[in-house]
Amino acid sequence: PRPRMAGFASFATTGRMVVGIGRNYALHAKEMKSPVPTEPFWFLKPPSSYLASGGKIEIPAGLESIHHEVELGVIIGGGPAQRGKNLTPAEAMEYVAGYCIALDMTARDWQNTAKAKGLPWAASKGFDTSLPVGAFIPKALVKDPMDLTLCFSSP
Repeated sequence: PRPRMAGFASFATTGRMVVGIGRNYALHAKEMKSPVPTEPFWFLKPPSSYLASGGKIEIPAGLESIHHEVELGVIIGGGPAQRGKNLTPAEAMEYVAGYCIALDMTARDWQNTAKAKGLPWAASKGFDTSLPVGAFIPKALVKDPMDLTLCFSSP
């Protein structure tokens, strides 16, 4: 990687925050019997949810229903000042350093229990190793991030 990009290759050990967008796929929302939001909503995963390629997924004891989705991870940090707020979509792309393939795992048991009680369901998305990720892909190697076929395989 180029010198500036070299630091992003270790995002799974140096990343400070994981932000996910919820119910952004209409078919998934329908499958979950949830309304499609009129505006995106987000959730957080702690850095301990990262699992670098080749690591072992650790399912918490007692869970019976784990769902997963293959996602395009967007690694932020390449912008002019490294941080940006209140950006236009075009400006936001200046802050993308690169991408990765990610497997977003959800403990549905915990999520359904929390939702039924009107409680936050952060634990269902943020348990340790709930976000296996592939290698860093520099932004320059991805012509159009909106036109990709994603896949995730395990050994």
